[in-house]
Amino acid sequence: MPEALLVLSNVPDMGTAEAIARGLLQQRLAACVNILPAVRSLYRWKDSIEDAGEVTMLIKSTRGHYAEIERAIGAQHPYDVPEIIAIPISAGLPAYLSWIADETRKDVDV
Repeated sequence: MPEALLVLSNVPDMGTAEAIARGLLQQRLAACVNILPAVRSLYRWKDSIEDAGEVTMLIKSTRGHYAEIERAIGAQHPYDVPEIIAIPISAGLPAYLSWIADETRKDVDV
């Protein structure tokens, strides 16, 4: 079974999150995208401390799709340096991990 990944990315608004999520799902790059609204992010950027409202996306996929996910997010993301972080899923309900693998297979009818 392919290694499952949790990819995190913050975007500035719900519209951007929904557009990216739908694109990832339509391309079978993700099995599920959770969108968590109303995140407050404080971070350093260009020698300043920024304080921004953002929307977090939790993307469930597989390691084999990471490069495509990174490209897809980057193509639609408005930030100069978007947050795109992948965390390996080392354990989980076997049926759920199988579902992630099945839903991100590109050799099935869409």
